[in-house]
Amino acid sequence: MALALAGLCAGCSTFGAVYPPRPPATPGAPVADPSPSRIVAHLAITNGGLRAAMDDAIPRKGDGSFALLRTQRRYTWERTPAEISFAQGRVVLDTRVRATVDMPIGSFEFPLDVHVVAEPVLSTEYKVKLQSTEVKVQSADRRLKVADHVAGVFESISTELSAKLKDFSYDVRPSLEEAYARVSKPIDLPIGDARGCATLKVLGIEAGPTVVADGLEKDIALVVAPEVTLPCASAEALPLPPFANVASVPSGPFTVVVPIAARYDELQKAMGMLFTDGKYFFSKEYPGLYLENPEIYESQGQIVLKVHIKGPVHKFGIDVDLEGDLFLSGHVSVVDNEVQIPDLEPTIETKNFFLSLKAMTDSTTIRDQARNALRLDLSERLKAVREKLSSELTFGGPSACFQGNVDKIEVTSAHAHGSYLRVYVAVTARASATLPCPAGSAPATAAAAAATH
Repeated sequence: MALALAGLCAGCSTFGAVYPPRPPATPGAPVADPSPSRIVAHLAITNGGLRAAMDDAIPRKGDGSFALLRTQRRYTWERTPAEISFAQGRVVLDTRVRATVDMPIGSFEFPLDVHVVAEPVLSTEYKVKLQSTEVKVQSADRRLKVADHVAGVFESISTELSAKLKDFSYDVRPSLEEAYARVSKPIDLPIGDARGCATLKVLGIEAGPTVVADGLEKDIALVVAPEVTLPCASAEALPLPPFANVASVPSGPFTVVVPIAARYDELQKAMGMLFTDGKYFFSKEYPGLYLENPEIYESQGQIVLKVHIKGPVHKFGIDVDLEGDLFLSGHVSVVDNEVQIPDLEPTIETKNFFLSLKAMTDSTTIRDQARNALRLDLSERLKAVREKLSSELTFGGPSACFQGNVDKIEVTSAHAHGSYLRVYVAVTARASATLPCPAGSAPATAAAAAATH
């Protein structure tokens, strides 16, 4: 066998490529081509927040005049804080008013009950408004039953309050813009020496029906096109789009399918972690023999790994410097959240070469090491994305508290393309928002996020 090896290597120390070379490069960046997904957040506007907003919008006092016996009489009124309740999907506001009317002799004071019923809606401009408003002003004071001449006061106060309620709006846009900015911002994703980015391009915003239950609750869905690119792809930040009121939005946990588009040269950087100073010494029998310059590309639906073998062989009376290219190929698959090439094997030409060098070594060691090097545990590598998404969607302030939790990351499939590898990852998460932020909740939320991440 030693003689066969010597005969094979006699007169030369370099062999040519034993597999067809890399196909021509396909121009263009890797394409993630994401399908739209929904990030659903349960939005709750609390009873206290709505009451405070409406109480601020309705004047606490006022004055006017009405006709009495062909003369104009002045009146003033002042109300108590408003109480908010809910009935049959509508907001009910009740307040007490004490009115004072100037009479020919002295003044006349009487209590009034103001009862308002309105339907809350969230406009496409992110403002809670009231529609179908009904304002009823009445009094249980028996003296007023015979005082028909002050009925004009009832109508005047009712008209004034109706106008104020018609103009009422509770703006949730500033709070949602902060969440939108956090979701839209690219998230750095380091993979070995490579640098990737996770982005959630927002295509639109949908809002489900309003649920009235001791406050206003609504499911808001951000329609996003999620993707991870290696290297980072430039993305232009877009303004918060108007949302569309739709018949329904899926509630509860949501799943976003994230395609990861990685150029093969970026994967080569990740594989390069196996090499020391660009070299991988794989043979104990021949310690000077090493692999270098790994290249990965696609050919006929398979992943091809090309490595350069180089180094001296001094044994069995042989004294040569070996140098040439070796090729291994296999199919991409997903096994327990790992992208693997479990059937990676030397090509026929490479096997034949190693068979001819059987006295020196065989291809098993190189194959096994290559398989291990090309095992990408994306669930672990996407941990940064998981933590970043949770922390970016967990924040609080006086105006709102947002809570985001990423519950599961699952690699579902992988596909080889001409110039890049596309991997699909399913991210299951939950999100909620409370407006305004309950007293004392924001620090606890931030502390919980910091403890978790």
